[in-house]
Amino acid sequence: MSTGARLTARWRGSATHRVYSVVVFVVLASIDNVAAVLVPPLYSPIARDLGVREGAVGLVTAASFLVAAVAAVAWAYAGDRTRRKPMLMIGTLVWAAGTSGTALAGSYLAFFAAQMVAAIGLGAVASVGFSVVSDLIAPKRRGLVMSFWGLSQGVGTLVGTLLAGVLGAADWRRPFLVLAIVGLVATLAYFLTYDVRRGQSEPELARIFAEGGDYDHRISRADLPGILSRRTNVWLVMQGFTAQFVFGSLVWLPRLFQAKAEAQGHPEEIAIVIGSLFATLFQLGGVFSIAGGLIGDRLQRRTPRGRALVAAVGILAGVPFYVVLFFVPLRVSVPDDAGTGAVALAVVSSIVTEPTITVSFVLAMLALALTSANSPNWYALLADVNPPEHRGTVYSAGNLVNGVGRALGNGLVGVSFRALQGAFPPPMNFALGLAAFQVFFLPTGVMYWLASRTSPRDIDDVRQTLRARVAAETGPGSRPGSGSGSGSGSGPESGSDAESRSDAETAAEKKSAPRHGTERDVRD
Repeated sequence: MSTGARLTARWRGSATHRVYSVVVFVVLASIDNVAAVLVPPLYSPIARDLGVREGAVGLVTAASFLVAAVAAVAWAYAGDRTRRKPMLMIGTLVWAAGTSGTALAGSYLAFFAAQMVAAIGLGAVASVGFSVVSDLIAPKRRGLVMSFWGLSQGVGTLVGTLLAGVLGAADWRRPFLVLAIVGLVATLAYFLTYDVRRGQSEPELARIFAEGGDYDHRISRADLPGILSRRTNVWLVMQGFTAQFVFGSLVWLPRLFQAKAEAQGHPEEIAIVIGSLFATLFQLGGVFSIAGGLIGDRLQRRTPRGRALVAAVGILAGVPFYVVLFFVPLRVSVPDDAGTGAVALAVVSSIVTEPTITVSFVLAMLALALTSANSPNWYALLADVNPPEHRGTVYSAGNLVNGVGRALGNGLVGVSFRALQGAFPPPMNFALGLAAFQVFFLPTGVMYWLASRTSPRDIDDVRQTLRARVAAETGPGSRPGSGSGSGSGSGPESGSDAESRSDAETAAEKKSAPRHGTERDVRD
């Protein structure tokens, strides 16, 4: 064996390779949100250049949310049945092509079409990537790692807003060209990641992999009724509809700050930069999602209701801080002929020198810190209550409902701004509209509380299902080391559909297996 071959063999599947893979998936997941928020800070220059109203450009954003969510269901279902790495690479190339097409669009229709192509590709990134990351991380650390996964979404929002404001203030097409290049680099990064085996992180399946086998159970249509009957899935999916009404409205936050800057007398180009920078700085509170993930992990070890309770408290406690934030005055002194660097310096220094900006910054930190506890615990709990072959599909179903809610929230808040504008000129119409949409966080918190009541039983059921499968496939009479379809000998995800088995086919196994699960099993 050559030196290069030996190094490759040592690298493949090593701890370093797995860490690299997690980092790649976490970092590149942020691209989803970069693309999602790249357009809103540039509504006014895009609308002017394409000869349409800002509301028409906002419609493109709303439609892209929905298209990405629908596409994610197809990507995820296919990913739960076959190899996932090629699908991620294809999806990345598709959204890169759509993003480059956006930069070259010469008409509103071309702009709309390019954004829809990008949305189709983006559907693969989060849904298939989530399935892979959940197989790379053991259950007891899911909250922490998923906090980085969720944080990457916030970082994507931050980077996208900053990219749009700084690079797009003078030429709105430039940020899209940069993002398209990032997509090509992302494809290469995916190519070098570890092709993890499905279910490899589950303690209940360790025996199969130790004997050289594979977990070849794949989702089928017969599993869908069981997925829908799992009550925690219902609450986790449905809470996203109301939550995303709020999060969809918050993509207008740069526009609120832009309007405050314009009301202060700054020209549009300067106001766009100010609005984007303030929105970026105020989103730094999302870094506290790490704390939310750690708290969720720790509380989950004490009670199987832990993750859902952390998310419920965080969502509800963040509402008053958001509402106050929208109405605090924005005052920043910037000369009208200042360059981007001078504007950035003035914005950052105003956090210390201007009391109203200081108050706004603190409120934003608290609001984001509390509501960001939702993200890692949602991801981790979704993985906990579903077997490995269902996770991508259930995630994408949640993402679809999120997309519908986010599209409606993004679109309807725009309607509310126009309806309020007659009586309340900008920026008051933006502040009132955003504050009113906070009410949708209330049912979100309630549904998380309901999920906390059903999740202990669902977690235990999944663990018993996995134990039953291992007992059936490695017990007396089974071929040693065969695992669940390892006889195919063609890699970690190669079992044919005929060889793959669904939940419906293993229900009898679960019923006949000894029930070892106790509350202590769930906590560990």
